[in-house]
Amino acid sequence: MTIEFATRYRRRSHIPPEPGRPYFIEKDMGDRAHLFTDMFTIYAGGEQTENTFNFFTCEGPKGDIIPAHSHPETYEVFYITDGAVRLFVEDLEGEQYEKLLTAGDFGFVPKNCPHAYRIERHHSRIVGVAAGPGGTFERFFENLGTPTDERGLPRTPYIPDPRKFGTVPQEYDVTFLPDHQWRTGS
Repeated sequence: MTIEFATRYRRRSHIPPEPGRPYFIEKDMGDRAHLFTDMFTIYAGGEQTENTFNFFTCEGPKGDIIPAHSHPETYEVFYITDGAVRLFVEDLEGEQYEKLLTAGDFGFVPKNCPHAYRIERHHSRIVGVAAGPGGTFERFFENLGTPTDERGLPRTPYIPDPRKFGTVPQEYDVTFLPDHQWRTGS
């Protein structure tokens, strides 16, 4: 049995709303959100870690590239537990990298580096960790997307209201780069 808490984000959460409390979360029972075709599950965030890091998963089907973006104050980790994900990263000098990551592979994106990813196999899962001096961005997913109690991928893609793109990303240290071009070939 897992304890439930009320937080400023949700009426029901298995994540305590303040730091300093140990807790445990059963598989897939974190704070879930649907965004496009993917499901994001948050297990730890800024409130629990005094804004030092977050821990979340992203699951999705094979699909389109997630738009190029950067996190000016946040470092991000991609660890693949299932399937395959192609990670695109550009360093601060403009050199671009592309790598197909499969189960057990790891990718690191420094703060302020443009990056994107594409899920290459159905039912792929990314374990993500983000940390940095600017705090954490895990609540971006449910504020741009939609919170859900459902387990699994969205039955239909959740497409955010276009007006959200003007406010939500900046609030969570996400800068979309709509004109960014990947020269890596894939």
